[in-house]
Amino acid sequence: MDTPTPVADLVARLPRGSATVRYDGGRWAVTVSEHAGGRSLKVWAEELGGTAFVSANVYLTASGEAFRPCEMPSERVLAFLRGWQPL
Repeated sequence: MDTPTPVADLVARLPRGSATVRYDGGRWAVTVSEHAGGRSLKVWAEELGGTAFVSANVYLTASGEAFRPCEMPSERVLAFLRGWQPL
């Protein structure tokens, strides 16, 4: 059985600031904002020309990480974090 990749590692792959990436056959705008010295991250991504989006907060603490999807299933955000590709 594969060990799941920590959310912090998945988010670390994302470019900081804003970028355009490919996901699920489309182009997406993704923004990663750092707060509290990089210990709090806000991820927002939206499909360009479509209506899909993903949003989550990730908190990095001394005891680990806390992953908080924003009003959507965590699986949806995790699928994006695992599947996006640079253009």
